Amino acid sequence: MSVVGFDLGFQSCYVAVARAGGIETIANEYSDRCTPSFVSFGPRNRSIGAAAKSQVVTNQKNTVQGFKRFHGRPFSDPYVQSVKSNLVYDLAPMPSGATGIKVMYMDEERIFSIEQVSGMLLTKLKETAESALKKPVVDCVISVPSYFTDAERRSVMDAAQIAGLNCLRLMNDTTAVTLAYGIYKQDLPGPEEKPRIVVFVDLGHSGFQVSACAFNKGKLKILATAFDPDLGGKDFDDILVNHFCQEFAKNYKLDVRSKPRALVRLYQECEKLKKLMSANSSDLPLNIECFMNDIDVSGKLNRGQFEEMCAGLLAKVEGPLRSVMEQAKLRKEDVYAVEIVGGASRIPAVKERIGKFFGKELSTTLNADEAVARGCALQCAILSPAFKVREFSITDVVPYSISLKWNSAAEDGLSDCEVFPKNHPAPFSKVLTFYRKEPFTLEAYYTNPKEIPYPNVTIGQFLVQNVVPQASGESTKVKVKVRVNVHGVFSVSSASLVEIVKVAEGEEPMETDQTVKEEENKMQVDQDDQKPKDGDNGDKKTEAEEMEMSTGEAKEEKKSDQPPQAKKAKVKTKTVDLPIESKLQWQLPSDELNVFVENEGKMIMQDKLEKERNDAKNNVEEYVYDMRDKLHGVLEKFVNEADRDLFSLKLGDTECWLYEDGEDQQKQVYIDKLVELKKMGQPIHDRYVEANERPKAFEELGRQIQKYTKIIEAHKAKDEQYDHLDELEVTRIDKHVNDTMAWMNSKMNQQNSQDLALDPVVRVGEIQAKAKELYSSCNPVVSKPKPKVEPPKEEKMENGPVNGQEVTENQPCNPDNAKSPGTEQETVDKPEMDID
Repeated sequence: MSVVGFDLGFQSCYVAVARAGGIETIANEYSDRCTPSFVSFGPRNRSIGAAAKSQVVTNQKNTVQGFKRFHGRPFSDPYVQSVKSNLVYDLAPMPSGATGIKVMYMDEERIFSIEQVSGMLLTKLKETAESALKKPVVDCVISVPSYFTDAERRSVMDAAQIAGLNCLRLMNDTTAVTLAYGIYKQDLPGPEEKPRIVVFVDLGHSGFQVSACAFNKGKLKILATAFDPDLGGKDFDDILVNHFCQEFAKNYKLDVRSKPRALVRLYQECEKLKKLMSANSSDLPLNIECFMNDIDVSGKLNRGQFEEMCAGLLAKVEGPLRSVMEQAKLRKEDVYAVEIVGGASRIPAVKERIGKFFGKELSTTLNADEAVARGCALQCAILSPAFKVREFSITDVVPYSISLKWNSAAEDGLSDCEVFPKNHPAPFSKVLTFYRKEPFTLEAYYTNPKEIPYPNVTIGQFLVQNVVPQASGESTKVKVKVRVNVHGVFSVSSASLVEIVKVAEGEEPMETDQTVKEEENKMQVDQDDQKPKDGDNGDKKTEAEEMEMSTGEAKEEKKSDQPPQAKKAKVKTKTVDLPIESKLQWQLPSDELNVFVENEGKMIMQDKLEKERNDAKNNVEEYVYDMRDKLHGVLEKFVNEADRDLFSLKLGDTECWLYEDGEDQQKQVYIDKLVELKKMGQPIHDRYVEANERPKAFEELGRQIQKYTKIIEAHKAKDEQYDHLDELEVTRIDKHVNDTMAWMNSKMNQQNSQDLALDPVVRVGEIQAKAKELYSSCNPVVSKPKPKVEPPKEEKMENGPVNGQEVTENQPCNPDNAKSPGTEQETVDKPEMDID
């Protein structure tokens, strides 16, 4: 099981994995741990990440960025319409009305959904993780801003599915940071002690998030969250760009916004300038060559001027800070520490405002860029059975209050109730009770429209089906379970019909009924546990149908009891699960999602084929340059002048072909072209290799000949070490050694007189084969061991003891000795025990 965390950022992404006993942020193919959130579309393939960012100037109409904020938003959304004019690429509505991105891909106009584009980015991050872990990646945890609504969260989940990922949890950015901060702390208060309160401030490229968190040993609880989706690093960039657009219009008479390419370059330079100003307070220059109409532009700015221009933005910093303190009912002295993360938190004026508000020095113990990804990887490790992680429970909160409304059964009016107030603990389930005779619809919506970043506050409609009245014609009790899950997404997860079954006094209740009652009692306990979380208003008691928590259920059952004659029968209940039809706002239909998954697979295959085609083309180009240099270098002696001129001409023609007709050919064409070149070049290269390796091969063969010659001479001189060797065999190897020596001397003389530009007389392989043949023929003879001479048996008996017991002990050395019965048994047993 893979343990991976993805920080899916507005401007850049980070990937963290669990391995070697810790969490590690991994680098991409450019050895950079930061992967830009860019996707570029070309005539043959896609580029994603750093490769796409490099095309943002040359292919700006088809290079998309900043698409994270379009998740779950219709094309008609005011935010989409407001930013549309500032983008260098085009937005277009999807058939469903959702926002799409219009680009040229494979030489045709295509509109991709936001889920598809995010899926492409996640595919790239998945490949980065797989190359680091050397195994497939499926399970993961992905971060989202805490202010994302249900529609936005479901959209990110769909993007993960398109990329072939199983998202175990969508984790809020600040919650991931709190986990990365708290799980390593050894000095947290005990479970029953007063918790340690830490405030986390995350100022990223596109949003500002604040959360207050209570830490105890082994657990963390988010108390409250606050955010400003319109305050981030990009807003500071916008101010700088506007300033320089006005300055260039005044000084150079240039309308920067009329040229998308110039605008993109200005954004890049302004972002660099912003980072420099965070570290330097002096005047800093901004210079761009050939900016527009072949005009070079320059300007300068210092930190003081920048802070004056950003006064309006900086004033917005305190709002969420104050809001989170009020929601959590905290005083400034209750806060133990203030931890800041996010790239834009490095701006000195921002840090100054946050520090001034809390009246204390800010803490920067976490990596500002990588903390979110590390927290996600830790959460994935906790959820994974493959890793043993310290027990640590995480309680998040619901960012917006959620209500339900429905048509009243008694009259035609609408009834509603808030089921999850703002900052309610999550994940969490509640069971609500209705009395109905027919199917009914629940509509979930956000209670306070002012809190929501876009105008449509509807979450979705949920139709509870198959509701029928009781046999007596009265309303049936329907229990509906509503839930905010680990992803922060609201749903009506289940509904059940509670049927009353009457059993005569003498009858034994059916086993199934008893089981059902036990299940009902279990549900009752769950409901009672959640009693304090749901306050029912009194006006519902006036309606024919009731929506309540279990505290009121016992009373209602008494009210609906039958007249006295019914008391003669035992009353049992059984529950029947009811189907629920969900119609969620801006939810991708499953068939459309399957098409997107299939298309992503096709695009991945196309990218792979294009990479192989480019590799084949690069191999031809590399071979041309390599051989052209070597022909007048190391290979010069190994080819005659006529062949060299012919080959050089062929290489030159191939180079011209590559940049003209061969610019855009199929993979096989390049493979064939390389084979054609190697037919001419390989023999030259082989002669060069042979000339370098041949002396070593001859030297090794000569060493063997010398070795065996010395042994043969020692045998002839009656050397004691070799006098046991057979005379015939020694004569045979002597002849073999002399023949090999004659062959070697002959070949060496022929080769020395041969021109290097011609094919060699003898090849290295032949010399090595000759050496192997000599070794296999001579080595068994010369390495034959001397025979061992054993002393006569009679001598051993004379010198040995005569005691029967001691003779037995020496028995393995003298098996012919007489044995006593006991000793015989011992000798027989030994081989059975001794494996050797």
